[in-house]
Amino acid sequence: MKFTATALGLLATIATTNAAMSACSKKIALGLTNIYENGDTAFHYDYCENIHDGRGFTAGIAGFCTGTFRTPGKYDAVMKKLDKSGSGSTSGLDGYCSVWGKLGKSGRKVRDEMYFDPSQKLADTLGAQLDVTRAQLYDTTIQHGDGSDPDSVGALIKKTSASFKADAKGSSGSTLKINGHNVDEIVWLTKFLQVRTDDLKNPHNKETQKEWSESVTRVKSYQYVVAQKQYKWSNSIKALDNDGKATTVKC
Repeated sequence: MKFTATALGLLATIATTNAAMSACSKKIALGLTNIYENGDTAFHYDYCENIHDGRGFTAGIAGFCTGTFRTPGKYDAVMKKLDKSGSGSTSGLDGYCSVWGKLGKSGRKVRDEMYFDPSQKLADTLGAQLDVTRAQLYDTTIQHGDGSDPDSVGALIKKTSASFKADAKGSSGSTLKINGHNVDEIVWLTKFLQVRTDDLKNPHNKETQKEWSESVTRVKSYQYVVAQKQYKWSNSIKALDNDGKATTVKC
């Protein structure tokens, strides 16, 4: 069957649309990351504390860090310097958590702009079709950031893809084009999870090592999801909580 250029363009648009997460699967992805950031699936907009991971105060529904994130207002000048240097210092940020707690649900828009949307663009570039992959890239972007440092989500993607020197078959029903090779999406994701685990245990930024090495359960949770063959999500999935116990995350 032959298609016109217009028809081919329409098919490409449909394929891209189908790859995106549904509103329900996105909510599951957000809730799953909330477990690892805040302890449950709820959205803790007023959360703020210094968890001593070398990134200053961690706040809100996406774990915004004062060492890498800027908010307008009284702290702008201080945070501009911290953002530029990547410093985890909290000097000059007295009362920050109190101010943050008043921002409320405006954090949703910022979360999407800074983390969710960039993670999905990375998924699009990769050609990911499965919710589990797209959600994992979001969770990685939240924790590792999407900058250019060796611990970033982009660096982990590059390292994962570089390991494939030939076709890698699988049964996920989705194939990625990696370095000119056909690689099953779940085979690629399995490798990515291994690469991320290694980075959490031995990050380039040693200030994060203690905190990150204690957070490998969030990766084990995705390994559990993969083992259960929960590739495409509908109303709920089974995953692991911070204690490694099975839990249900609903839409």
